[in-house]
Amino acid sequence: MEPDGRTAGTERVVGLGTIAREWGRIGITGFGGPPAHILLLRRLCVERRRWLTPEEFEDGIAATNLLPGPASTQLAVLAAWRLRGAPGALVGGVCFIGPGLVLILALAALFLAGDPPLWVLGAAAGAGAAVPAVAVQAATSLVPASLGRMGRARGARARWAGYALAGAVAAVLTGPWLVLVLIAAGLAEIAVRHDRGSRENRGGGGSGGRAALPLATGPLAVGGLGVLGAVAWVAFKVGALSYGGGFVIIPLMRDDAVNRYHWMTDGQFLNAVALGQVTPGPVVHTVAAVGYAAAGLGGGLLAAAVAFAPSFLFVLLGGRYFDRLRVDRRVQDFLTGAGPAVTGAIAGSALPLAASLGYGWQWGVLAGALLWLVLARRGVVLALLAAGAAGVLAVAAGLPPA
Repeated sequence: MEPDGRTAGTERVVGLGTIAREWGRIGITGFGGPPAHILLLRRLCVERRRWLTPEEFEDGIAATNLLPGPASTQLAVLAAWRLRGAPGALVGGVCFIGPGLVLILALAALFLAGDPPLWVLGAAAGAGAAVPAVAVQAATSLVPASLGRMGRARGARARWAGYALAGAVAAVLTGPWLVLVLIAAGLAEIAVRHDRGSRENRGGGGSGGRAALPLATGPLAVGGLGVLGAVAWVAFKVGALSYGGGFVIIPLMRDDAVNRYHWMTDGQFLNAVALGQVTPGPVVHTVAAVGYAAAGLGGGLLAAAVAFAPSFLFVLLGGRYFDRLRVDRRVQDFLTGAGPAVTGAIAGSALPLAASLGYGWQWGVLAGALLWLVLARRGVVLALLAAGAAGVLAVAAGLPPA
Protein backbone atom coordinates (compact mmCIF):
# COMPACT_ATOMS: atom_id res chain seq x y z
CA MET A 1 0.00 0.00 0.00
CA GLU A 2 1.32 3.40 -0.96
CA PRO A 3 1.47 6.20 1.69
CA ASP A 4 -1.43 8.07 0.06
CA GLY A 5 -3.66 5.00 0.24
CA ARG A 6 -3.26 3.84 -3.36
CA THR A 7 -2.42 0.22 -4.07
CA ALA A 8 1.06 -0.52 -5.24
CA GLY A 9 -0.28 -1.72 -8.58
CA THR A 10 -2.06 1.54 -9.39
CA GLU A 11 0.07 3.23 -12.02
CA ARG A 12 -1.98 6.39 -12.51
CA VAL A 13 -3.59 8.82 -10.15
CA VAL A 14 -7.35 8.80 -10.64
CA GLY A 15 -8.74 12.32 -10.76
CA LEU A 16 -11.23 13.46 -8.14
CA GLY A 17 -13.60 14.51 -10.92
CA THR A 18 -13.53 10.96 -12.29
CA ILE A 19 -14.20 9.53 -8.84
CA ALA A 20 -17.06 11.98 -8.28
CA ARG A 21 -18.64 11.10 -11.62
CA GLU A 22 -18.30 7.32 -11.36
CA TRP A 23 -19.23 6.98 -7.69
CA GLY A 24 -22.11 9.40 -8.21
CA ARG A 25 -23.38 7.25 -11.08
CA ILE A 26 -23.39 4.21 -8.79
CA GLY A 27 -25.17 6.28 -6.13
CA ILE A 28 -27.92 7.08 -8.64
CA THR A 29 -28.31 3.62 -10.20
CA GLY A 30 -27.57 1.46 -7.15
CA PHE A 31 -31.06 0.10 -6.54
CA GLY A 32 -31.16 -3.28 -4.81
CA GLY A 33 -28.95 -2.83 -1.77
CA PRO A 34 -25.44 -4.16 -1.06
CA PRO A 35 -25.40 -6.93 -3.72
CA ALA A 36 -26.11 -4.36 -6.44
CA HIS A 37 -23.55 -1.91 -5.02
CA ILE A 38 -20.82 -4.57 -4.90
CA LEU A 39 -21.58 -5.66 -8.46
CA LEU A 40 -21.46 -2.09 -9.79
CA LEU A 41 -18.24 -1.27 -7.94
CA ARG A 42 -16.58 -4.44 -9.21
CA ARG A 43 -17.60 -3.77 -12.78
CA LEU A 44 -16.17 -0.27 -12.52
CA CYS A 45 -12.95 -0.81 -10.56
CA VAL A 46 -11.95 -4.31 -11.66
CA GLU A 47 -13.53 -5.12 -15.01
CA ARG A 48 -13.94 -1.82 -16.86
CA ARG A 49 -11.22 0.51 -15.53
CA ARG A 50 -8.87 -2.11 -14.00
CA TRP A 51 -7.95 0.20 -11.18
CA LEU A 52 -7.96 -2.72 -8.72
CA THR A 53 -7.10 -6.38 -9.14
CA PRO A 54 -9.80 -8.98 -8.39
CA GLU A 55 -7.85 -10.02 -5.29
CA GLU A 56 -7.68 -6.46 -3.98
CA PHE A 57 -11.40 -6.02 -4.48
CA GLU A 58 -12.28 -9.30 -2.74
CA ASP A 59 -10.00 -8.38 0.15
CA GLY A 60 -11.90 -5.09 0.42
CA ILE A 61 -15.22 -6.93 0.64
CA ALA A 62 -13.89 -9.25 3.34
CA ALA A 63 -12.40 -6.39 5.37
CA THR A 64 -15.49 -4.18 5.31
CA ASN A 65 -17.69 -7.12 6.33
CA LEU A 66 -15.76 -7.21 9.61
CA LEU A 67 -16.60 -3.58 10.41
CA PRO A 68 -19.71 -2.12 12.03
CA GLY A 69 -22.00 -0.01 9.89
CA PRO A 70 -23.12 -0.22 6.25
CA ALA A 71 -20.68 -2.56 4.49
CA SER A 72 -21.40 -1.46 0.92
CA THR A 73 -20.84 2.19 1.84
CA GLN A 74 -17.55 1.30 3.48
CA LEU A 75 -16.53 -0.68 0.41
CA ALA A 76 -17.26 2.34 -1.80
CA VAL A 77 -15.21 4.58 0.49
CA LEU A 78 -12.38 2.04 0.69
CA ALA A 79 -12.20 1.60 -3.10
CA ALA A 80 -11.97 5.37 -3.59
CA TRP A 81 -9.36 5.60 -0.82
CA ARG A 82 -7.19 3.06 -2.56
CA LEU A 83 -7.27 5.16 -5.73
CA ARG A 84 -6.69 8.64 -4.33
CA GLY A 85 -6.17 8.45 -0.58
CA ALA A 86 -8.21 10.57 1.84
CA PRO A 87 -9.49 13.09 -0.75
CA GLY A 88 -10.71 10.24 -2.94
CA ALA A 89 -12.43 8.56 0.00
CA LEU A 90 -14.29 11.74 0.94
CA VAL A 91 -15.35 12.58 -2.61
CA GLY A 92 -16.29 9.01 -3.52
CA GLY A 93 -18.21 8.40 -0.32
CA VAL A 94 -20.21 11.62 -0.49
CA CYS A 95 -21.08 11.08 -4.16
CA PHE A 96 -22.12 7.49 -3.44
CA ILE A 97 -24.36 8.45 -0.51
CA GLY A 98 -25.73 11.78 -1.76
CA PRO A 99 -28.28 10.80 -4.45
CA GLY A 100 -30.13 8.33 -2.26
CA LEU A 101 -30.11 10.72 0.68
CA VAL A 102 -31.68 13.53 -1.36
CA LEU A 103 -34.34 11.17 -2.69
CA ILE A 104 -35.26 9.61 0.63
CA LEU A 105 -35.60 13.01 2.31
CA ALA A 106 -37.85 14.21 -0.50
CA LEU A 107 -39.99 11.07 -0.19
CA ALA A 108 -40.08 11.38 3.60
CA ALA A 109 -41.42 14.90 3.25
CA LEU A 110 -44.19 13.52 1.01
CA PHE A 111 -45.06 10.37 2.94
CA LEU A 112 -44.79 11.87 6.44
CA ALA A 113 -46.66 15.09 5.67
CA GLY A 114 -49.40 16.06 8.08
CA ASP A 115 -52.17 15.68 5.49
CA PRO A 116 -50.78 13.71 2.51
CA PRO A 117 -52.97 12.91 -0.52
CA LEU A 118 -55.05 9.76 -0.30
CA TRP A 119 -53.02 7.96 -2.97
CA VAL A 120 -49.86 8.59 -0.95
CA LEU A 121 -51.45 6.97 2.10
CA GLY A 122 -52.43 3.99 -0.01
CA ALA A 123 -48.99 3.62 -1.56
CA ALA A 124 -47.36 3.85 1.85
CA ALA A 125 -49.69 1.27 3.37
CA GLY A 126 -49.12 -1.09 0.44
CA ALA A 127 -45.34 -0.81 0.40
CA GLY A 128 -45.22 -1.10 4.18
CA ALA A 129 -47.21 -4.32 4.01
CA ALA A 130 -44.42 -5.92 1.98
CA VAL A 131 -41.64 -4.99 4.41
CA PRO A 132 -41.96 -8.12 6.62
CA ALA A 133 -41.48 -10.22 3.48
CA VAL A 134 -38.32 -8.27 2.69
CA ALA A 135 -37.01 -9.14 6.15
CA VAL A 136 -37.69 -12.84 5.57
CA GLN A 137 -35.94 -12.71 2.20
CA ALA A 138 -32.96 -10.90 3.70
CA ALA A 139 -32.62 -13.61 6.35
CA THR A 140 -32.95 -16.55 3.97
CA SER A 141 -30.30 -15.07 1.68
CA LEU A 142 -27.78 -15.23 4.55
CA VAL A 143 -28.41 -18.86 5.48
CA PRO A 144 -26.19 -20.72 2.94
CA ALA A 145 -23.04 -18.70 3.59
CA SER A 146 -23.59 -18.70 7.35
CA LEU A 147 -24.08 -22.48 7.42
CA GLY A 148 -21.01 -22.96 5.25
CA ARG A 149 -18.94 -20.86 7.59
CA MET A 150 -20.09 -22.82 10.62
CA GLY A 151 -19.01 -26.17 9.13
CA ARG A 152 -20.64 -29.50 8.39
CA ALA A 153 -20.09 -31.28 11.70
CA ARG A 154 -23.27 -32.26 13.50
CA GLY A 155 -22.36 -30.28 16.59
CA ALA A 156 -21.61 -27.19 14.52
CA ARG A 157 -24.96 -27.41 12.75
CA ALA A 158 -26.74 -27.83 16.10
CA ARG A 159 -25.03 -24.73 17.44
CA TRP A 160 -25.98 -22.83 14.28
CA ALA A 161 -29.64 -23.72 14.81
CA GLY A 162 -29.46 -22.75 18.47
CA TYR A 163 -27.89 -19.37 17.76
CA ALA A 164 -30.42 -18.66 15.01
CA LEU A 165 -33.35 -19.59 17.24
CA ALA A 166 -32.01 -17.42 20.07
CA GLY A 167 -31.67 -14.47 17.71
CA ALA A 168 -35.20 -14.89 16.37
CA VAL A 169 -36.76 -15.11 19.84
CA ALA A 170 -34.74 -12.13 21.05
CA ALA A 171 -35.86 -10.01 18.09
CA VAL A 172 -39.49 -10.66 19.02
CA LEU A 173 -39.30 -10.43 22.80
CA THR A 174 -36.33 -8.39 23.99
CA GLY A 175 -36.31 -5.17 21.96
CA PRO A 176 -33.01 -3.30 22.41
CA TRP A 177 -31.55 -6.14 24.49
CA LEU A 178 -31.34 -8.22 21.32
CA VAL A 179 -27.70 -7.19 20.99
CA LEU A 180 -26.76 -9.06 24.16
CA VAL A 181 -27.94 -12.30 22.56
CA LEU A 182 -25.91 -11.61 19.43
CA ILE A 183 -22.80 -10.92 21.49
CA ALA A 184 -23.38 -14.03 23.61
CA ALA A 185 -23.60 -16.20 20.48
CA GLY A 186 -20.30 -14.85 19.20
CA LEU A 187 -18.55 -15.30 22.54
CA ALA A 188 -19.96 -18.81 22.91
CA GLU A 189 -18.51 -19.83 19.56
CA ILE A 190 -15.11 -18.39 20.51
CA ALA A 191 -15.19 -20.51 23.68
CA VAL A 192 -16.24 -23.67 21.84
CA ARG A 193 -13.60 -23.34 19.15
CA HIS A 194 -10.92 -22.43 21.64
CA ASP A 195 -11.68 -25.58 23.62
CA ARG A 196 -11.81 -27.86 20.60
CA GLY A 197 -8.95 -26.25 18.70
CA SER A 198 -8.99 -27.26 15.08
CA ARG A 199 -10.86 -30.55 15.51
CA GLU A 200 -14.02 -29.19 13.91
CA ASN A 201 -14.28 -28.20 10.31
CA ARG A 202 -14.40 -24.43 10.20
CA GLY A 203 -16.15 -24.49 6.85
CA GLY A 204 -15.67 -22.25 3.82
CA GLY A 205 -14.95 -18.56 3.76
CA GLY A 206 -18.51 -17.35 3.11
CA SER A 207 -19.36 -13.92 4.34
CA GLY A 208 -22.25 -15.07 6.54
CA GLY A 209 -24.19 -12.66 8.67
CA ARG A 210 -22.47 -9.92 10.54
CA ALA A 211 -22.50 -9.64 14.31
CA ALA A 212 -23.48 -6.83 16.64
CA LEU A 213 -21.85 -4.75 19.31
CA PRO A 214 -23.80 -3.18 22.14
CA LEU A 215 -26.43 -0.72 21.01
CA ALA A 216 -27.29 0.84 24.34
CA THR A 217 -30.74 2.33 24.51
CA GLY A 218 -29.23 5.66 25.34
CA PRO A 219 -30.91 7.57 28.19
CA LEU A 220 -27.51 8.46 29.67
CA ALA A 221 -26.17 9.54 26.31
CA VAL A 222 -29.01 11.85 25.32
CA GLY A 223 -30.28 13.12 28.63
CA GLY A 224 -30.76 16.87 28.46
CA LEU A 225 -29.82 17.17 24.78
CA GLY A 226 -33.37 17.31 23.44
CA VAL A 227 -34.71 15.91 20.19
CA LEU A 228 -31.58 16.54 18.12
CA GLY A 229 -29.42 14.86 20.75
CA ALA A 230 -31.68 11.83 20.65
CA VAL A 231 -31.61 11.79 16.85
CA ALA A 232 -27.81 11.93 16.90
CA TRP A 233 -27.61 9.10 19.43
CA VAL A 234 -29.93 6.82 17.43
CA ALA A 235 -27.97 7.56 14.25
CA PHE A 236 -24.66 6.95 16.01
CA LYS A 237 -25.82 3.51 17.12
CA VAL A 238 -26.84 2.69 13.56
CA GLY A 239 -23.57 3.84 12.02
CA ALA A 240 -20.90 3.08 14.60
CA LEU A 241 -22.01 0.21 16.79
CA SER A 242 -24.23 -2.05 14.68
CA TYR A 243 -22.99 -4.97 12.67
CA GLY A 244 -25.17 -6.51 10.02
CA GLY A 245 -26.32 -3.31 8.33
CA GLY A 246 -29.65 -3.60 6.56
CA PHE A 247 -32.31 -5.40 8.45
CA VAL A 248 -30.49 -6.28 11.66
CA ILE A 249 -30.76 -2.60 12.63
CA ILE A 250 -34.49 -2.40 11.85
CA PRO A 251 -35.89 -3.80 15.14
CA LEU A 252 -33.42 -1.68 17.08
CA MET A 253 -34.29 1.50 15.17
CA ARG A 254 -37.98 0.72 15.53
CA ASP A 255 -37.70 0.46 19.31
CA ASP A 256 -36.22 3.96 19.49
CA ALA A 257 -38.34 5.67 16.84
CA VAL A 258 -41.70 4.14 17.80
CA ASN A 259 -41.56 2.99 21.40
CA ARG A 260 -38.97 5.13 23.17
CA TYR A 261 -39.20 8.57 21.53
CA HIS A 262 -42.57 8.27 19.76
CA TRP A 263 -41.38 10.08 16.65
CA MET A 264 -43.34 7.74 14.38
CA THR A 265 -46.22 5.33 14.45
CA ASP A 266 -45.65 1.69 13.54
CA GLY A 267 -47.18 2.35 10.14
CA GLN A 268 -44.93 5.33 9.49
CA PHE A 269 -41.88 3.31 10.46
CA LEU A 270 -42.85 0.62 7.96
CA ASN A 271 -43.08 3.38 5.36
CA ALA A 272 -39.57 4.57 6.28
CA VAL A 273 -38.17 1.07 5.88
CA ALA A 274 -39.86 0.74 2.51
CA LEU A 275 -38.38 4.07 1.41
CA GLY A 276 -34.94 2.85 2.42
CA GLN A 277 -35.43 -0.16 0.16
CA VAL A 278 -36.80 1.55 -2.97
CA THR A 279 -34.25 4.38 -3.04
CA PRO A 280 -30.70 3.86 -4.33
CA GLY A 281 -27.87 3.57 -1.88
CA PRO A 282 -27.61 1.75 1.47
CA VAL A 283 -30.61 0.70 3.58
CA VAL A 284 -29.11 2.80 6.40
CA HIS A 285 -30.70 5.76 4.61
CA THR A 286 -33.80 4.73 6.58
CA VAL A 287 -32.31 6.57 9.54
CA ALA A 288 -32.61 9.83 7.59
CA ALA A 289 -36.37 9.28 7.31
CA VAL A 290 -36.48 8.63 11.05
CA GLY A 291 -34.53 11.85 11.68
CA TYR A 292 -36.93 13.74 9.41
CA ALA A 293 -39.91 12.44 11.38
CA ALA A 294 -38.26 13.60 14.60
CA ALA A 295 -37.03 17.06 13.62
CA GLY A 296 -37.75 17.84 9.98
CA LEU A 297 -35.08 18.41 7.34
CA GLY A 298 -32.44 19.32 9.91
CA GLY A 299 -33.07 16.09 11.78
CA GLY A 300 -32.83 14.05 8.61
CA LEU A 301 -29.53 15.63 7.58
CA LEU A 302 -28.12 15.28 11.09
CA ALA A 303 -29.10 11.61 11.26
CA ALA A 304 -27.44 10.89 7.92
CA ALA A 305 -24.26 12.77 8.81
CA VAL A 306 -23.87 11.00 12.15
CA ALA A 307 -24.75 7.56 10.77
CA PHE A 308 -22.31 7.68 7.85
CA ALA A 309 -19.41 9.52 9.52
CA PRO A 310 -18.02 6.36 11.18
CA SER A 311 -17.75 4.63 7.79
CA PHE A 312 -15.39 7.36 6.62
CA LEU A 313 -13.42 7.34 9.87
CA PHE A 314 -12.98 3.55 9.85
CA VAL A 315 -11.44 3.69 6.39
CA LEU A 316 -9.41 6.87 6.80
CA LEU A 317 -7.94 5.87 10.16
CA GLY A 318 -7.84 2.11 9.94
CA GLY A 319 -7.73 1.11 6.29
CA ARG A 320 -4.07 0.10 6.40
CA TYR A 321 -4.77 -2.30 9.28
CA PHE A 322 -7.73 -4.16 7.74
CA ASP A 323 -5.68 -7.19 6.71
CA ARG A 324 -4.67 -7.84 10.31
CA LEU A 325 -8.33 -7.84 11.37
CA ARG A 326 -9.21 -10.36 8.68
CA VAL A 327 -6.70 -12.96 9.86
CA ASP A 328 -7.49 -12.68 13.58
CA ARG A 329 -8.95 -16.09 14.46
CA ARG A 330 -10.92 -14.80 17.44
CA VAL A 331 -12.65 -12.23 15.25
CA GLN A 332 -13.50 -14.92 12.72
CA ASP A 333 -14.86 -17.25 15.42
CA PHE A 334 -16.96 -14.46 16.90
CA LEU A 335 -18.51 -13.74 13.50
CA THR A 336 -19.10 -17.44 12.90
CA GLY A 337 -21.22 -17.66 16.05
CA ALA A 338 -22.90 -14.28 15.85
CA GLY A 339 -23.75 -14.67 12.15
CA PRO A 340 -26.58 -17.21 12.63
CA ALA A 341 -27.94 -15.18 15.55
CA VAL A 342 -28.07 -12.16 13.24
CA THR A 343 -29.84 -14.25 10.60
CA GLY A 344 -32.39 -15.39 13.15
CA ALA A 345 -32.85 -11.83 14.42
CA ILE A 346 -33.57 -10.56 10.92
CA ALA A 347 -36.12 -13.32 10.38
CA GLY A 348 -37.64 -12.70 13.80
CA SER A 349 -38.03 -8.99 13.08
CA ALA A 350 -40.66 -9.92 10.48
CA LEU A 351 -43.13 -10.80 13.26
CA PRO A 352 -43.37 -7.40 15.01
CA LEU A 353 -43.29 -5.72 11.59
CA ALA A 354 -46.22 -7.85 10.44
CA ALA A 355 -48.04 -7.18 13.71
CA SER A 356 -47.93 -3.48 12.79
CA LEU A 357 -50.22 -4.00 9.79
CA GLY A 358 -53.57 -2.37 10.46
CA TYR A 359 -55.78 -3.23 7.48
CA GLY A 360 -57.06 -6.58 6.29
CA TRP A 361 -56.07 -6.08 2.65
CA GLN A 362 -52.45 -5.55 3.69
CA TRP A 363 -52.19 -9.24 4.59
CA GLY A 364 -52.99 -10.14 1.01
CA VAL A 365 -50.20 -7.83 -0.16
CA LEU A 366 -47.84 -9.44 2.35
CA ALA A 367 -48.73 -12.93 1.09
CA GLY A 368 -48.03 -11.88 -2.48
CA ALA A 369 -44.72 -10.32 -1.47
CA LEU A 370 -43.68 -13.52 0.32
CA LEU A 371 -44.41 -15.56 -2.80
CA TRP A 372 -42.49 -13.11 -4.99
CA LEU A 373 -39.46 -12.62 -2.76
CA VAL A 374 -39.01 -15.91 -0.91
CA LEU A 375 -40.37 -18.55 -3.29
CA ALA A 376 -39.74 -16.90 -6.67
CA ARG A 377 -36.59 -15.13 -5.37
CA ARG A 378 -37.25 -12.00 -7.37
CA GLY A 379 -36.21 -8.40 -6.76
CA VAL A 380 -37.02 -6.28 -3.70
CA VAL A 381 -37.49 -2.95 -5.47
CA LEU A 382 -40.08 -4.31 -7.90
CA ALA A 383 -41.92 -6.04 -5.06
CA LEU A 384 -42.20 -2.81 -3.07
CA LEU A 385 -43.28 -0.80 -6.10
CA ALA A 386 -45.95 -3.38 -6.92
CA ALA A 387 -47.10 -3.41 -3.28
CA GLY A 388 -47.34 0.38 -3.34
CA ALA A 389 -49.42 0.23 -6.53
CA ALA A 390 -51.69 -2.33 -4.88
CA GLY A 391 -52.18 0.09 -2.01
CA VAL A 392 -53.16 2.87 -4.40
CA LEU A 393 -55.73 0.56 -6.00
CA ALA A 394 -57.03 -0.45 -2.58
CA VAL A 395 -57.78 3.09 -1.49
CA ALA A 396 -59.24 3.87 -4.91
CA ALA A 397 -61.67 1.01 -4.28
CA GLY A 398 -62.70 2.57 -0.96
CA LEU A 399 -60.68 0.35 1.37
CA PRO A 400 -58.98 1.90 4.40
CA PRO A 401 -57.11 4.20 4.89
CA ALA A 402 -59.54 5.80 2.39
